[in-house]
Amino acid sequence: MIPCKQVPGESGKETFSYNRKRPLCCADFCLFRSKAGRKSCPLCPEEKFKACYSHKLRRHLQNLHWKVYAEFEGYRMCICHLPCRNVKPSLSGDHASGRHVAHYHCIVCSVTIARKTDMISHLKRHVNKGETEASQAYEIMKELGTNVQLLPNHTTPQKSDTYFNRKMKPNRQLVFCSLAVLAEERNPVECLDAFGATGIMGLQWAKHLLNAVRVTITDISETCVKMIKENCKLNNIRVDGGMRVPRGSDGPSDEVEGVPIATVEVVKMDANVIMHLRPFDYIHLDPFGTAVNYLDAAFRNVRNLGIISVTSTDTSSLYAKSPNVTLRHYGCHIVRTEYYKELAARMVVATVARAAARCNKGIEVLLAVALEHFVLVVVRVLRGPVQADESAKKLRKLMHCQWCEERVFLKQGNMVDDTLPCNCHGSLPGKTAVQLGPLWSGPLFNTGFLRRMLSAAVKHSMDDIQPLVKTLIYESECNTLKSLVHGPSALTNQVECGVVIKTLNTGEESGKRKIADESGNFVKKLKSDAALDHPPFYYSIHRHSIRGMNMPKLNKFLQYLTEAGFRVSRTHFDPTGVRTDATLLQFKSVLAKYSVPTCTNASATQTSVSMEKTV
Repeated sequence: MIPCKQVPGESGKETFSYNRKRPLCCADFCLFRSKAGRKSCPLCPEEKFKACYSHKLRRHLQNLHWKVYAEFEGYRMCICHLPCRNVKPSLSGDHASGRHVAHYHCIVCSVTIARKTDMISHLKRHVNKGETEASQAYEIMKELGTNVQLLPNHTTPQKSDTYFNRKMKPNRQLVFCSLAVLAEERNPVECLDAFGATGIMGLQWAKHLLNAVRVTITDISETCVKMIKENCKLNNIRVDGGMRVPRGSDGPSDEVEGVPIATVEVVKMDANVIMHLRPFDYIHLDPFGTAVNYLDAAFRNVRNLGIISVTSTDTSSLYAKSPNVTLRHYGCHIVRTEYYKELAARMVVATVARAAARCNKGIEVLLAVALEHFVLVVVRVLRGPVQADESAKKLRKLMHCQWCEERVFLKQGNMVDDTLPCNCHGSLPGKTAVQLGPLWSGPLFNTGFLRRMLSAAVKHSMDDIQPLVKTLIYESECNTLKSLVHGPSALTNQVECGVVIKTLNTGEESGKRKIADESGNFVKKLKSDAALDHPPFYYSIHRHSIRGMNMPKLNKFLQYLTEAGFRVSRTHFDPTGVRTDATLLQFKSVLAKYSVPTCTNASATQTSVSMEKTV
């Protein structure tokens, strides 16, 4: 902050504040003396207020200048009437006959502002940007054993470059587990945190995965790059500013007191530029808002069988609150539905698939999560035009009934008429169906990958994320009768659904080589089984409950659907949702069969009267 000075007033209590670097027209707050001991006002021109005695000058200062001061960090910025600002022109446009505007001088940047409320807002912007002495105090936050410094304004993304959101902790842990799974397949993994901010995510990768990853953190803001380097020192991580060592050679192995120090490369560069210049095995995109502007650059140089994770926080457009923004960013037409969160996830996957197809690459969805604050999509990249065509074939339109919420994907080449299994279009006047999309019609989860993520979460003591990963595993299998096995019996190498599941116990080199070979071809093994894919979308049990009937408990209802021969599971998208391959009519018939009628008022009064008689 620019140094300022306080000068006591005549009463000994009032103070002025001025800036040494401000023009001398109103910087000198000394009281100028004239003939016969009279004093002139330091804040008014002589033609407006002539020199007078001290008692009259003090009354003038109190009533005009000190009465409307703006206070900031112990300083009082009094209003100034000197010609420091440009002359405001008169109505006729003549500057000579115009008048000077009263104003305030900012003690931080010396700017002149006319209104007091504008000056207070201007000073708050200085505080949010960290340009004052009071705003330089850092807050130390610890997450997953990693310490980071935070500015006081870290919760306001519009006013701070070093934005940090504590509610995004599940997102950071899911991304970490997906990277840990990839680190088991290849070593080392070239990974990129494209939007560093505080650097918390990249520092967690380097601190826990050590030599298995080579972390690059980039940000376009100089303030963020400086804070990331300070956070590296705080976590005893060495900052690498030079070029990377080639993949085959061994990097530096510095040690301090027997503990290896991780190395992180911090780069000040735009995310699109660095993704065009260098190839990576793992790329994480987490901008403020939508990530569609960075998908083309991400798929350009990502290596084969690499992983790209995309976090989208523009929930207003994803959850159909701003359909015009949705159409502009994602090229999809959607409406608000009961399954709007899964609709948002499939819309993001469809956008990712189109970006990959433009680079002659296909995708396999490993994970898609939609929570309150974000939508996370993790995909594996498959090189080749054949893979790109296979992914493009899974982009389809969705027919949605706005009356009963029934939905079905349109098959390629089919006509639109009589596609929905419901009969709302025949029993109700007008059109009830609408086309949504194009959306991703393939599966949203990979069971084997999720099981390996669960093992990584157990290994790194991520207790908060384990229930969510278990729910995702149940949802991907769509079978409530299966249960996850934990403990030593579960820590063995398995192959499920064509995917190699590498667990915590990895001792023999031959096993590692076998796992690496199998994980290299697991995409070919997975190609075909449509029976293993989970059913698309879900139904809310509260949305389709029958009026005047008490519906069964959710777990009991899942058991009833299983006994009826349907695949069922709960879903993380909605706590009251049921994912099943049953149609809406079948879903409602099972719900009506096991619902109990509620007691009417008449029957309730009769039972109460009979109880009184017996008493």
